[in-house]
Amino acid sequence: MEIQTKKENGNVTVRLVGRLDTTTAPELEKMVREELTGGPSLVFDLEKLNYISSAGLRIFLIAQKLMKGHGELKLINVAETVLEIFEMTGFTDFLMIEEKA
Repeated sequence: MEIQTKKENGNVTVRLVGRLDTTTAPELEKMVREELTGGPSLVFDLEKLNYISSAGLRIFLIAQKLMKGHGELKLINVAETVLEIFEMTGFTDFLMIEEKA
């Protein structure tokens, strides 16, 4: 998986490319815990994320908890296959997911 980050005025946008699974999740978790939270918003662009496992879902739970009360967590451009996983697991009930136009 490739992780591309852009920081502007304390806001962070993270673009994920590839697979978020047990192999790649630890790297993203470390970034979320140490570098990415604390600003007013954390946005994940998931347009190029083509697979997510339970280990990947866990990262979004962690990010949501870390941002709660401090800022906004939002997912944008969520790929269809990944959106289906969020829907099946109930993550769409508590994550802010911006619909594609």
